[in-house]
Amino acid sequence: MTTTSTPPGLARFNVLEEHAALAALHEACASAEWVRRLLAGRPYATVADLHAASDAATAGLSDADLAEAMAGHPPIGRPAPGDPTSAREQSGMAGAAAGLKAEMLELNLAYQERFGHVFLICATGRSGEQMRDAARERLGNPPEREREIVRTELGKINRIRLARLVEEDA
Repeated sequence: MTTTSTPPGLARFNVLEEHAALAALHEACASAEWVRRLLAGRPYATVADLHAASDAATAGLSDADLAEAMAGHPPIGRPAPGDPTSAREQSGMAGAAAGLKAEMLELNLAYQERFGHVFLICATGRSGEQMRDAARERLGNPPEREREIVRTELGKINRIRLARLVEEDA
């Protein structure tokens, strides 16, 4: 019989005091409901179990919970000052030309006017041009379709942030 031990970073997360785990999860996703669901599932045996719990929690978010989660994300091209997570995730816009940054700002504003929330995309590994093209394309979506895309993108972001949380050294 093969036994698999829990990875050290995940084991550390599993035993964090509730307030510390809550704070760590809130850094990953601003939805209180998502955080509550993930806290309730501890301890997790594997990172895959943690990701599955995140996916289920994200899928179960109400529109209000989804709005709360999106409110925790700065616009693409404008990472929150002093927030290394958003700066790292949006690094594809960091070296973008001034014209591309200006266009992204216009697209962000048009998107927010159309849908009532920030343009949310899993920016990790994407270039500024790819994010711009996605914003252009998604502006034409019906609201119901866009809400499902946002939920999918949020799930991807949450997985990346959780992986970093449980892989980081103590």
